[in-house]
Amino acid sequence: MGSAELILVSYRSKSQIDGLLTALPADFPIAVIDNAGDVDGVTELVNGRVNARYVDAGGVGFARAANLGARTSRHEFIVFGNPDSRPTLVDIERLVGDVAADPRCASSAALLLGADGEVELGTGGLEPTLRRTLVHALALHKLFPVAGLYFHPPVGSAIHVDWTSAACMALRRQTFLDLGGFDESFFVYSEDVAFGRTVRFSGLYQRLRTDIVVQHASGGSGAPSLEMMRLRGASMATYLRKVNSHPAATVMTAVLVLGYVARIVEQLLSRNRLRAREHWAYVAGLVTRRAQVAGVQVLDG
Repeated sequence: MGSAELILVSYRSKSQIDGLLTALPADFPIAVIDNAGDVDGVTELVNGRVNARYVDAGGVGFARAANLGARTSRHEFIVFGNPDSRPTLVDIERLVGDVAADPRCASSAALLLGADGEVELGTGGLEPTLRRTLVHALALHKLFPVAGLYFHPPVGSAIHVDWTSAACMALRRQTFLDLGGFDESFFVYSEDVAFGRTVRFSGLYQRLRTDIVVQHASGGSGAPSLEMMRLRGASMATYLRKVNSHPAATVMTAVLVLGYVARIVEQLLSRNRLRAREHWAYVAGLVTRRAQVAGVQVLDG
């Protein structure tokens, strides 16, 4: 197995990256691709380690920053990790080993556990279809964990995926670059779904290792939750429009909107106004396909 580098796309994530690095050897290669111009002093962490490098991405979003990290790496294998993920060296070695052993394996990703100890929804999933969007809109994924858009499979289960989250995912660098990397028309969210589609159309596959469990404090880094939820909705609607006919995309988007309107009503009745506002932000993104981060328009329909 060749050398591997952990690539971390950072946005005001110094404290999270510091926590991640405590579980890794001091000389393990890392790259911090910073979208916040070092406002949090993340370069201090990089300067304090050997085999570490810092790249100022200039606030270009996850997809472009991750691609930049891959293009500037000199390692045979790369591992994308979220700053708030907590992979161990053994986890990374096992994921890289999957990719190294099989040229058809475009990537291997770990199963993610949230702060509540439960498997996270969105570790991986299937290509959006009308049936799958309906399952998600009606929250039937709670009964059928591998039937909707996003999976939260049981630990250790055998599962087929069309795409996986890049929160802890190993790839052969040249394969990633040959496939074009992540679609840079997405600022963040849905670039993983789009990459999965590219992988499948290239005759390769992605693996989700449900036996490799990595802690992940979802939402522990990044922009405020309302901005991110609107961006998530806008990215999903944009993806649906890119890969489907206009009528099909419109119907699937409408199904999701209706499902989340029902969630808004449910949360208001439960007096959970913050969650209701988050769902409303997601609906606004779905409807408009527009979103901002820190006052900057990053998706514009």
